[in-house]
Amino acid sequence: MSVSPLAVVADGVRLGISTVVEEFCVVGRSGPADVKTELGDGTTLRSHTVVYAGVRTGERFQTGHHTLIREHTTAGDNVSVGSMSVLEHSVTLGHRVRVHSHCFVPEYSVLEDDAWLGPRVTLTNAPFPRCPEVSRCLRGVHIGRAARIGANVTILPGVHIGERALIGAGAVVTKDVAPGAVVVGTAARPVKTIDDLLCPAGLDHRPYPLETP
Repeated sequence: MSVSPLAVVADGVRLGISTVVEEFCVVGRSGPADVKTELGDGTTLRSHTVVYAGVRTGERFQTGHHTLIREHTTAGDNVSVGSMSVLEHSVTLGHRVRVHSHCFVPEYSVLEDDAWLGPRVTLTNAPFPRCPEVSRCLRGVHIGRAARIGANVTILPGVHIGERALIGAGAVVTKDVAPGAVVVGTAARPVKTIDDLLCPAGLDHRPYPLETP
Protein backbone atom coordinates (compact mmCIF):
# COMPACT_ATOMS: atom_id res chain seq x y z
CA MET A 1 0.00 0.00 0.00
CA SER A 2 1.29 3.45 -0.91
CA VAL A 3 -0.31 6.60 0.53
CA SER A 4 1.28 9.97 -0.23
CA PRO A 5 2.16 12.02 2.85
CA LEU A 6 0.31 14.86 1.11
CA ALA A 7 -2.97 12.89 1.04
CA VAL A 8 -5.62 12.96 3.76
CA VAL A 9 -7.18 9.63 4.76
CA ALA A 10 -9.82 9.80 7.50
CA ASP A 11 -9.75 7.51 10.51
CA GLY A 12 -11.59 4.26 9.96
CA VAL A 13 -11.17 4.16 6.16
CA ARG A 14 -10.30 0.68 4.92
CA LEU A 15 -7.74 0.66 2.12
CA GLY A 16 -7.28 -2.66 0.34
CA ILE A 17 -4.01 -4.41 -0.42
CA SER A 18 -1.77 -2.62 -2.96
CA THR A 19 -3.88 0.54 -2.88
CA VAL A 20 -2.19 3.71 -4.16
CA VAL A 21 -3.36 7.13 -2.95
CA GLU A 22 -1.49 9.94 -4.67
CA GLU A 23 -0.78 13.45 -3.43
CA PHE A 24 -3.60 15.84 -2.49
CA CYS A 25 -6.27 13.14 -2.39
CA VAL A 26 -8.92 13.21 0.35
CA VAL A 27 -10.50 9.89 1.37
CA GLY A 28 -13.41 9.55 3.80
CA ARG A 29 -14.43 13.20 3.70
CA SER A 30 -17.30 14.59 5.78
CA GLY A 31 -18.62 11.43 7.36
CA PRO A 32 -19.43 10.25 10.87
CA ALA A 33 -17.15 7.64 12.40
CA ASP A 34 -19.74 4.85 12.02
CA VAL A 35 -20.03 5.27 8.23
CA LYS A 36 -17.80 2.72 6.51
CA THR A 37 -15.56 3.77 3.65
CA GLU A 38 -13.92 0.82 1.90
CA LEU A 39 -11.67 0.77 -1.17
CA GLY A 40 -10.91 -2.64 -2.65
CA ASP A 41 -7.55 -4.26 -3.30
CA GLY A 42 -5.50 -2.70 -6.06
CA THR A 43 -7.29 0.67 -5.98
CA THR A 44 -5.48 3.68 -7.50
CA LEU A 45 -6.60 7.21 -6.63
CA ARG A 46 -4.75 9.75 -8.73
CA SER A 47 -3.87 13.19 -7.44
CA HIS A 48 -6.63 15.55 -6.24
CA THR A 49 -9.29 12.82 -6.08
CA VAL A 50 -11.88 13.38 -3.34
CA VAL A 51 -13.80 10.37 -1.99
CA TYR A 52 -16.54 11.05 0.56
CA ALA A 53 -17.36 8.84 3.52
CA GLY A 54 -19.58 5.85 2.81
CA VAL A 55 -18.09 5.02 -0.60
CA ARG A 56 -17.43 1.31 -1.19
CA THR A 57 -15.57 -0.10 -4.17
CA GLY A 58 -14.48 -3.47 -5.43
CA GLU A 59 -11.02 -4.49 -6.54
CA ARG A 60 -8.87 -2.46 -8.94
CA PHE A 61 -10.96 0.68 -8.73
CA GLN A 62 -9.19 3.68 -10.24
CA THR A 63 -9.70 7.38 -10.78
CA GLY A 64 -8.14 10.03 -12.96
CA HIS A 65 -7.02 13.40 -11.62
CA HIS A 66 -9.44 15.81 -9.88
CA THR A 67 -12.22 13.21 -9.61
CA LEU A 68 -15.06 13.65 -7.08
CA ILE A 69 -17.02 10.71 -5.66
CA ARG A 70 -19.77 11.53 -3.18
CA GLU A 71 -21.08 9.57 -0.22
CA HIS A 72 -22.81 6.17 -0.38
CA THR A 73 -21.69 5.47 -3.92
CA THR A 74 -20.83 1.83 -4.62
CA ALA A 75 -18.73 0.30 -7.39
CA GLY A 76 -17.87 -3.24 -8.45
CA ASP A 77 -14.52 -4.63 -9.62
CA ASN A 78 -12.38 -3.07 -12.37
CA VAL A 79 -14.22 0.27 -12.43
CA SER A 80 -12.55 3.39 -13.82
CA VAL A 81 -13.70 7.00 -13.35
CA GLY A 82 -11.84 9.53 -15.48
CA SER A 83 -10.30 12.90 -14.72
CA MET A 84 -12.61 15.78 -13.75
CA SER A 85 -15.64 13.49 -13.50
CA VAL A 86 -18.24 13.82 -10.73
CA LEU A 87 -20.28 11.01 -9.21
CA GLU A 88 -22.89 12.40 -6.83
CA HIS A 89 -24.14 10.50 -3.80
CA SER A 90 -25.97 7.16 -3.94
CA VAL A 91 -24.72 6.16 -7.39
CA THR A 92 -24.40 2.45 -8.20
CA LEU A 93 -21.74 1.15 -10.60
CA GLY A 94 -21.50 -2.50 -11.61
CA HIS A 95 -18.37 -4.43 -12.57
CA ARG A 96 -16.06 -3.17 -15.35
CA VAL A 97 -17.87 0.15 -15.71
CA ARG A 98 -15.92 2.88 -17.51
CA VAL A 99 -16.75 6.53 -16.87
CA HIS A 100 -14.60 8.68 -19.11
CA SER A 101 -13.26 12.17 -18.35
CA HIS A 102 -15.48 15.19 -17.61
CA CYS A 103 -18.63 13.13 -17.00
CA PHE A 104 -21.42 14.03 -14.57
CA VAL A 105 -23.39 11.24 -12.91
CA PRO A 106 -26.04 12.50 -10.45
CA GLU A 107 -27.77 10.95 -7.45
CA TYR A 108 -29.60 7.62 -7.82
CA SER A 109 -28.07 6.78 -11.20
CA VAL A 110 -27.34 3.12 -11.94
CA LEU A 111 -24.71 1.84 -14.39
CA GLU A 112 -24.86 -1.92 -14.84
CA ASP A 113 -21.91 -4.21 -15.58
CA ASP A 114 -19.73 -3.19 -18.56
CA ALA A 115 -21.56 0.11 -19.15
CA TRP A 116 -19.38 2.75 -20.84
CA LEU A 117 -19.72 6.53 -20.75
CA GLY A 118 -17.69 8.53 -23.27
CA PRO A 119 -16.09 11.92 -22.54
CA ARG A 120 -18.36 14.69 -21.25
CA VAL A 121 -21.48 12.56 -20.92
CA THR A 122 -24.07 14.23 -18.70
CA LEU A 123 -26.75 12.26 -16.90
CA THR A 124 -29.49 14.29 -15.21
CA ASN A 125 -31.99 13.57 -12.45
CA ALA A 126 -33.95 16.80 -11.86
CA PRO A 127 -36.88 17.13 -14.29
CA PHE A 128 -37.18 20.86 -13.59
CA PRO A 129 -34.08 22.46 -12.04
CA ARG A 130 -34.81 24.85 -9.16
CA CYS A 131 -38.35 23.58 -8.72
CA PRO A 132 -39.14 24.38 -5.05
CA GLU A 133 -39.74 20.66 -4.38
CA VAL A 134 -37.00 19.29 -6.63
CA SER A 135 -35.68 16.88 -3.99
CA ARG A 136 -38.99 14.97 -4.09
CA CYS A 137 -38.91 14.59 -7.86
CA LEU A 138 -35.37 13.30 -8.49
CA ARG A 139 -35.21 10.29 -10.79
CA GLY A 140 -31.88 8.71 -11.69
CA VAL A 141 -30.85 7.44 -15.11
CA HIS A 142 -30.41 3.66 -15.54
CA ILE A 143 -27.76 2.46 -17.99
CA GLY A 144 -28.13 -1.20 -18.90
CA ARG A 145 -25.45 -3.86 -19.13
CA ALA A 146 -22.78 -3.20 -21.79
CA ALA A 147 -24.58 -0.10 -23.10
CA ARG A 148 -22.28 2.47 -24.69
CA ILE A 149 -22.92 6.19 -24.44
CA GLY A 150 -20.99 8.37 -26.92
CA ALA A 151 -19.17 11.61 -26.20
CA ASN A 152 -21.18 14.68 -25.18
CA VAL A 153 -24.46 12.80 -24.81
CA THR A 154 -27.09 14.18 -22.43
CA ILE A 155 -29.65 11.80 -20.90
CA LEU A 156 -32.72 13.19 -19.15
CA PRO A 157 -34.07 12.10 -15.73
CA GLY A 158 -35.55 8.65 -15.31
CA VAL A 159 -34.52 7.40 -18.75
CA HIS A 160 -33.63 3.69 -18.99
CA ILE A 161 -31.01 2.71 -21.58
CA GLY A 162 -31.38 -0.95 -22.52
CA GLU A 163 -28.50 -3.42 -22.43
CA ARG A 164 -26.02 -3.27 -25.34
CA ALA A 165 -27.66 -0.11 -26.70
CA LEU A 166 -25.45 2.45 -28.46
CA ILE A 167 -26.07 6.20 -28.14
CA GLY A 168 -24.31 8.26 -30.81
CA ALA A 169 -22.12 11.22 -29.86
CA GLY A 170 -23.94 14.46 -29.06
CA ALA A 171 -27.40 12.93 -28.75
CA VAL A 172 -29.99 14.18 -26.27
CA VAL A 173 -31.97 11.20 -24.99
CA THR A 174 -35.43 11.99 -23.64
CA LYS A 175 -37.10 8.55 -23.72
CA ASP A 176 -36.23 4.96 -22.83
CA VAL A 177 -34.01 3.14 -25.33
CA ALA A 178 -34.67 -0.51 -26.19
CA PRO A 179 -31.95 -3.15 -25.68
CA GLY A 180 -29.54 -3.28 -28.61
CA ALA A 181 -30.91 -0.11 -30.24
CA VAL A 182 -28.72 2.51 -31.92
CA VAL A 183 -29.91 6.06 -31.18
CA VAL A 184 -28.53 9.27 -32.69
CA GLY A 185 -29.41 12.95 -33.12
CA THR A 186 -30.91 15.94 -31.38
CA ALA A 187 -33.01 18.97 -32.20
CA ALA A 188 -34.43 21.59 -29.81
CA ARG A 189 -37.93 22.90 -30.50
CA PRO A 190 -40.55 24.89 -28.54
CA VAL A 191 -43.24 22.65 -27.05
CA LYS A 192 -45.10 24.70 -24.38
CA THR A 193 -44.75 27.60 -21.95
CA ILE A 194 -43.12 27.29 -18.54
CA ASP A 195 -46.51 27.83 -16.89
CA ASP A 196 -47.83 24.65 -18.56
CA LEU A 197 -45.31 22.39 -16.82
CA LEU A 198 -46.55 19.74 -14.39
CA CYS A 199 -44.59 17.60 -11.94
CA PRO A 200 -43.59 14.37 -13.75
CA ALA A 201 -43.65 12.49 -10.45
CA GLY A 202 -47.40 13.18 -10.15
CA LEU A 203 -47.12 15.47 -7.13
CA ASP A 204 -49.68 18.22 -6.70
CA HIS A 205 -47.55 21.27 -7.35
CA ARG A 206 -46.23 23.40 -10.17
CA PRO A 207 -42.47 23.20 -10.75
CA TYR A 208 -42.23 26.93 -11.40
CA PRO A 209 -45.00 28.88 -9.65
CA LEU A 210 -45.62 32.43 -10.69
CA GLU A 211 -43.40 34.79 -8.78
CA THR A 212 -44.95 37.76 -7.03
CA PRO A 213 -43.14 41.11 -7.02
